[in-house]
Amino acid sequence: MNNTHTLYQSLLLIAVSLMFNSACAIDNPDAPDLISKFKENEKVHLKAIENPANGTRDTIRAYHAYKIFLDKELNKTYTLLKSKLSPEHQKELKTSQLHWIKFRDAEFEFINNNWDRPTFGTSFAISRGDYSSAIIKNRLMQLFHYLANYL
Repeated sequence: MNNTHTLYQSLLLIAVSLMFNSACAIDNPDAPDLISKFKENEKVHLKAIENPANGTRDTIRAYHAYKIFLDKELNKTYTLLKSKLSPEHQKELKTSQLHWIKFRDAEFEFINNNWDRPTFGTSFAISRGDYSSAIIKNRLMQLFHYLANYL
């Protein structure tokens, strides 16, 4: 009985770790490091967001600028990735992106409706900004990883 219990615990631990690990693929080690370049460019936005002198409006403006930056990076990366794909795979990527946009919009609606000033005080701006920008950044990172296979 004890060995069976230990086996189940081990299998559960493996299953949980697999669920929380990122997808990995073998990338070309000679490809340009797009993620490092992105992280360098994003620093100015993160610094503006984390400015201790920020009031609520400053935080909202900083997150807005960051999301514009993320969206531009996402569109640029999507276009570059699409250019590397066959016509069939381009259609699949487009379909995937359209589904992601629907997901993003639904998440944004939930975020904006849930995190409001009456319930969360002035921290609502941080929560809204952080959660919504993370959605865009996560998609961007996924596209960077896809693109690394073609560079």
